[in-house]
Amino acid sequence: MTANNVICSMEDTLVIRPADIEDINAIGFLAYQTWPSAYKDILTLEQLQYMLQMMYSPAALQEQMLQKHHHFFIAEIDEHEVGFTSYSETEPGTFRIHKIYVLPGLQGKGVGKALMDTIIEEGREQGAKKIQLNVNRNNKAISFYESNGFKIIKEEDINIGNGYFMNDFVMEVSI
Repeated sequence: MTANNVICSMEDTLVIRPADIEDINAIGFLAYQTWPSAYKDILTLEQLQYMLQMMYSPAALQEQMLQKHHHFFIAEIDEHEVGFTSYSETEPGTFRIHKIYVLPGLQGKGVGKALMDTIIEEGREQGAKKIQLNVNRNNKAISFYESNGFKIIKEEDINIGNGYFMNDFVMEVSI
């Protein structure tokens, strides 16, 4: 595993570190801090709450780490968690980013880019040829992914239960 150090300002040092079971509460807390801002104009409050519980409960995160083999990284500034990401290898040579979130007040300051660079570096070290992700078709983050070389390769509507769908673009970058 690698760690990237990036200076966010003259005083602050950003560190990207691998996360594990002990970090589940921090990841859940960050999700609950980032999602309302990220999805307020996209999802209903009911769907937002449903998805947070489905994806970020301690049991769900533990399952992702232990059974689904998702690898998580946490971004810290001065030892305070400010963002996270996760990926897994979905097939030989292909990594999938499942999550990448940064606290709203720190977006646009290099934290997301550092998280993305960490996954790209991991992919290269492990022989991946491409990285894919899903993003809601109305999410402003599409431009962030495009600025990191991702291209839209298809649309997908995923039934997540309770009458809700994720209406996504699948994006991909070759590494």
